[in-house]
Amino acid sequence: MDDALPDELAARMRGAGIDPGVPLRDENSPWPVWLRLRERYGRRATLIDLYHLEAARQAVPPEALPAADRERLKAAALPVIFPGFTEAPWTGRPGEGIEVVGYDPDWPRRFRRWQGRLAAALGAAAVRIEHVGSTSVPGLAAKPVIDVQVSVSDLGDEESYVAATESAGLVLRTREDARRFFRPPPGTPRDVHVHVCQAGGQWEREHLLFRDYLRARPEARAQYGELKRELAAVWPDDRAGYTEAKSGFILDTLDDAEQWAAAAGWRP
Repeated sequence: MDDALPDELAARMRGAGIDPGVPLRDENSPWPVWLRLRERYGRRATLIDLYHLEAARQAVPPEALPAADRERLKAAALPVIFPGFTEAPWTGRPGEGIEVVGYDPDWPRRFRRWQGRLAAALGAAAVRIEHVGSTSVPGLAAKPVIDVQVSVSDLGDEESYVAATESAGLVLRTREDARRFFRPPPGTPRDVHVHVCQAGGQWEREHLLFRDYLRARPEARAQYGELKRELAAVWPDDRAGYTEAKSGFILDTLDDAEQWAAAAGWRP
């Protein structure tokens, strides 16, 4: 069985006391194995690991898993990956593939337009509004979707920001303990994602740190751009899979960024 698994995943299984050579069934089936990995390794145990375990059980490559199986695995894993995860009522929109394109110098202008719209809608509820994600890093390839991070003083006080954010032309899509996620409604271009988070919280800090480190480190920026293009080819129809497949790089980069932040005196 371990020959069907990536070496890194097999090593982590052994580190968690799981024999990767034992067939994945019964109490050793993919889901309980993944939960043990999650307990042992936290965020480094990703949805992609769960895909690999299920794919090994089915004796297929992970990208060949049937879409229905991937949806089933995502539905189970997302509340574990994102504590408090729930989906808001949603009429749905057609599936959209992953497209990674070269950096567009117009992206900062597009952010400023959304920044102004959200600032006008939210008023004092918005402690800060920042451009985050790959489109915020000059020279970095990205999906052509502007990521806007809105920090609020009390994430739990949805009355102070949900209706106002939706009045800017967005809809609440998901809730998590760390953020609320808004995007354009069906029938409109998916050109922006808005992430509302707690001012001073971990979500806010990590996204600002990751952005600023990539801005300051061309070699890391180039590696990330190359990885994103590779993963878009592997997971062209699976946004959650594409996002989760970047986790290892992001976590490693955040470790490096913390050292850089300490040496540079960086503050969020």
